[in-house]
Amino acid sequence: MAGVFGVIIIQSIIFMKAARRAAPSVEMSAQDIKTSFRSGAVSAIGPSLAVSLVAIALLGLFGAPAVLSRIGLIGSAAYDVSAAGIAAGSMGAKLGDASYTQSVFAVAFFAMSIGGAMWMLATLILTPLLRKGDAKIRSVNPAAMAIVPAAALIGAFSCLGLTELPKSGIHVLSFVVSAAVMGLCLLLAKKLGKSWLREWGLGFSIVIGLGAAFFAAGV
Repeated sequence: MAGVFGVIIIQSIIFMKAARRAAPSVEMSAQDIKTSFRSGAVSAIGPSLAVSLVAIALLGLFGAPAVLSRIGLIGSAAYDVSAAGIAAGSMGAKLGDASYTQSVFAVAFFAMSIGGAMWMLATLILTPLLRKGDAKIRSVNPAAMAIVPAAALIGAFSCLGLTELPKSGIHVLSFVVSAAVMGLCLLLAKKLGKSWLREWGLGFSIVIGLGAAFFAAGV
């Protein structure tokens, strides 16, 4: 387990150093870097809570070492559970019942690990290719690279949010409340000149959205 946390810490240090080296090329000041790190830390609170809850739920199925090595590094709970279920089914077993033996667990964990390894390999292979494409686009139209990443993020997060809406009215309520809180934080930050509201806006929207869903479910 110590090795897992060590890898996470080393990755964080490498990414922070890489960000500091790349900052001058995109005209980011030291204060901008500090602000971005702080914003990232605040934004990670909600997803981290979600990952922690998922990890607790999976402890009974996979045990602490497997959960930490998968969810703590690069794993996706949805993928891991589905991969483990398919692997267990191929051996005539089901997750969590008496047929879920040590042998089945080994096969399921191997299936999850293979998927994680492919993600890492894809990142290693595709990142240099994407960097070349980025440089090519910047040489043709620098403004495009200011628009494309923002559009991609908006599209990705909109897709993730919209896929939750058909599930229930509580999902719709949480989505609307979170979006309203985030919009209010951005508006107040602009009107009042309080930049910290931009940094904490995502954290506020997640917590208030969860609170609204909790109270709506209890009614």
